[in-house]
Amino acid sequence: MSRLAKFRTSLDGELFSPDSPGYEAIRRPVNAAYREVRPRLVVACRSVSDVVGAMTYATATGDRIAPRGGGHCFAGRSSTDGIVLDLSGLGGISVADDRVATIGAGARLGQVYTALHACGQTLPAGCGPTVGITGLTLGGGIGLLGRKHGLTCDRLVGAQVVLADGSVVDCDHDHEPDLFWGLRGSGGGQFGVVTSLRFGTVSEPVTTRIEAHWPDIALAELAAAWQAWAPDAPDGLTVNLTLTSEPGAPVQATLFGAATLQERPARELLQEFADQAGVAPVIELRTGLPYQDLKHTFADLDPRDLPGRALRIRSEFFSRAMSDRTLASLLTELGGPRSVGRRQLSFTAMGGAYNRVAGDATAFAHRGERFLLEHIADAADPWADRSWATAHADGSGRVYPNFPDPALEDWAAAYHAGNYRRLAAVKKAYDPHRFFDFPQAI
Repeated sequence: MSRLAKFRTSLDGELFSPDSPGYEAIRRPVNAAYREVRPRLVVACRSVSDVVGAMTYATATGDRIAPRGGGHCFAGRSSTDGIVLDLSGLGGISVADDRVATIGAGARLGQVYTALHACGQTLPAGCGPTVGITGLTLGGGIGLLGRKHGLTCDRLVGAQVVLADGSVVDCDHDHEPDLFWGLRGSGGGQFGVVTSLRFGTVSEPVTTRIEAHWPDIALAELAAAWQAWAPDAPDGLTVNLTLTSEPGAPVQATLFGAATLQERPARELLQEFADQAGVAPVIELRTGLPYQDLKHTFADLDPRDLPGRALRIRSEFFSRAMSDRTLASLLTELGGPRSVGRRQLSFTAMGGAYNRVAGDATAFAHRGERFLLEHIADAADPWADRSWATAHADGSGRVYPNFPDPALEDWAAAYHAGNYRRLAAVKKAYDPHRFFDFPQAI
């Protein structure tokens, strides 16, 4: 019996090769920019032993391994011409009496919110329902509850990991603490294949949904007011701003977010922002929404979760507001005559609990930032590079590990700052032969 045949018969899950029925569907990640990558094999894992077996097989054959939880990676790390480990079969979710949730590596955010809602609990995490919980957590995890409860990785209390040699380890603050530290914010696929995560959950809040749209307004004044106000708002209020350009149409500004505050103080704070920005306070509030329901209402606002659209995304953190000159140049470029497709600037508020953790307490080093700016466009549109370069003049030089950017020159400093030296030591200890290797890997 061949090595491949032995591997196939050892699996609890399924093995797909290019001539297998179902291969075309399972090989494709969510990110359309990488849907033409054709893995030699896709393993639909149903057990931890399937992951161990795949690692053993890949070691023998020299194939690269790409773990896939959600398949959204902007740098294509959810795909490979080697072996993709589809972890969607490892999606179980349970909550213990101490409110610690054990979540399989293949669970998606929509599943997580639904399961935790049944227990009156939740996690601070992202909006996209098809985003994988594991990739989000390993790179940090920014979301609408983050200014109150921190990053998703700040709620992580333990994880199970299959290492390159096929050994299975459980890590937490007391067991394999260096590995546990490295998993919280360095990015996915660095040290091993995570098969399950344990989180300290938070009580699910009742929230107020916030949304407003302004076409054809003074964008510079609006964006400047947002930069001065949103990162310093109370922790219970998260308000983000997007500026969207479509060919032949004026740039549209969208304010969206959520509050765990009572309706009256939330309205008063939003009125304060509207006064600073010089806009009519036509801001729609929907009160009384459990956090799970709130998340469903924002799913369609995220361009990164649109099926079939190949995107280019560049981003950077900012520790201070942009200068008037930089902001004016950025907005001119966004709505300029060379626009050939949809373009978007997305401003995400940081501050709050994100910044009340020491920069070296976890692998996520970006604890002093005020906001994150993303430049989102079609994959073939050069605007993303021009726009990023314009904003970079005022940026902090720090980049969110969950938004990997192949164009970065000094990626180690951008993603990991002062934590890179310790991360390199963790890499050497747990993956000395660099089995898990890809461009910009530690």
